[in-house]
Amino acid sequence: MVKLLHTTVALQTALVFVQSITAGLRMTLPYGHVFHSAGSYALWVVAVSHLVVAVLAWRPGGGSAQPIRYAAGFLALITAQVFAGVFHLVALHIPLAAALLVASVLYLLRIRSTRHHSSHRRPERAAAGSR
Repeated sequence: MVKLLHTTVALQTALVFVQSITAGLRMTLPYGHVFHSAGSYALWVVAVSHLVVAVLAWRPGGGSAQPIRYAAGFLALITAQVFAGVFHLVALHIPLAAALLVASVLYLLRIRSTRHHSSHRRPERAAAGSR
């Protein structure tokens, strides 16, 4: 389940990055708004999926609820971002987009390092247990 959480956060981060590209297309192409709008709804769906996966990853093992808090906060900010875009609140929309990209990249790096460290510890524990 942790791998699915990592994959969901990676997809979310990629979509936030793609949204910055489609924002540029929106300003330069007559139909660019279609790509940006489709991307925003896709990102919202992935953010909802991220929250569901975070709950499912936490529930069976009884681990930390930190991924759930992050996913819920990100979903709330993405929802605010969609509304800011729909109502053309550019002064809020653009800085929030930058903050979402940074937050998503940082969280992805944190999950990767946690997963990387835990995968290296398992063989040591197995070897220690067999002695």
